[in-house]
Amino acid sequence: MAASMSGVGKPSAERASLNTTSFQKKSRSKLISIPGSRPSVQNGQLLVSTGVTSLDYLLGGGLAVGTVLLIEEDRYDSYSRMILKYFLAEGVVCRHELFVAAAQDDPDEILQELPAPILDDVAVHKPAEQPKLSSEAPDSLDSMKIAWRYQNLPKVQTALASSSRFGHYYDVSKTMEPEIRQAAKCHRFYLPEHPAAASATRSTLLGPYAALLKSIQEVISSQGFDLTVPMSNSRNILRIGLHSLGAALWGDDLCCHDNPKSGHALTTFLYGLRALLRSSLAVAVVTVPSHLIQDRALMGGITRLCDSAVALESFKGSERETNPLYKDYHGLLHVRQVPHLNCLASNLPDHKDLAFKLKRKQFTIERLHLPPDLSETVSRVSRAELAGASAAASACGSGTSSNKHLDF
Repeated sequence: MAASMSGVGKPSAERASLNTTSFQKKSRSKLISIPGSRPSVQNGQLLVSTGVTSLDYLLGGGLAVGTVLLIEEDRYDSYSRMILKYFLAEGVVCRHELFVAAAQDDPDEILQELPAPILDDVAVHKPAEQPKLSSEAPDSLDSMKIAWRYQNLPKVQTALASSSRFGHYYDVSKTMEPEIRQAAKCHRFYLPEHPAAASATRSTLLGPYAALLKSIQEVISSQGFDLTVPMSNSRNILRIGLHSLGAALWGDDLCCHDNPKSGHALTTFLYGLRALLRSSLAVAVVTVPSHLIQDRALMGGITRLCDSAVALESFKGSERETNPLYKDYHGLLHVRQVPHLNCLASNLPDHKDLAFKLKRKQFTIERLHLPPDLSETVSRVSRAELAGASAAASACGSGTSSNKHLDF
């Protein structure tokens, strides 16, 4: 009887051990652990930082590996180029491999302009101190400058930041030290150094784009970024930065004609690039001069072929540069598209009015917060101009007036 009881209890013990082992295998994480990356809390996608913490917040916590971020350049290509350098600088600090392609500037010149990383203790306190300067103003001063109807409104939090820190901070007034920059492994593609690609015959995919896609594919396959091939334990991420695609220097006529002959060259390249990144440990940032492309339907197709898309509208050379309403900002940022990976609906930003500004050391994206209409800082029409305009309007025979600043 005792033997039979022991025989019955033994299989149950083995069954319990088997159940415990299977439970441990299911709960064990299979996510890839790579320095400078983290899994998304929303969909489990592997994320890397763009180098701009506020832009990471807009994209859902970071830039997903295997995706393409499209940046529509501003008119002078200053701020879009800066975001590209932030993206590459973050890769240098995280020891990721880089791939830089350009047709106008040598990729080595772009790498020499990367911003320098700043200390963590300085970076943490700076974003936290700046919003307090506007929110901790004395009540008496607010009551003097702001109309009574605006006194009870809640304070606007302009900073875009998540609860958990991700990425690093950089000083745009300084360049990265050569020792840090040279420690990173970088692959470059400079179009003038590929005369065969520049002189290739026109086809569905232009010669420069075909050579660029082939070069990216060779780096992904030879350097071990292809997920379809068995890889070693030491894995890394490839950051791809493509500057000003679609410009005339790439042999593309998107920006030269209203009805370009090679209208599908860039879209074909983006389609191949996106398919290539889906099965690799790589992420790409592409800048396109969208303000030069006349065909808006074609620009919409380019946007849809990318996973994320943002547009930069700079105030340089426009009336908003001198408008006191926008004196605290350098341009507007428009979110064209956000990724919807492993989900049916994308996570749209909670605020659509966004602006960016370049401080002395840092580039930030904030919620656009304009002053109240009755504030002293706005002063759209002064009392003297208003009185002069009313007098000129009431005069007989005054068809035109020199004051054209009426608000209606």
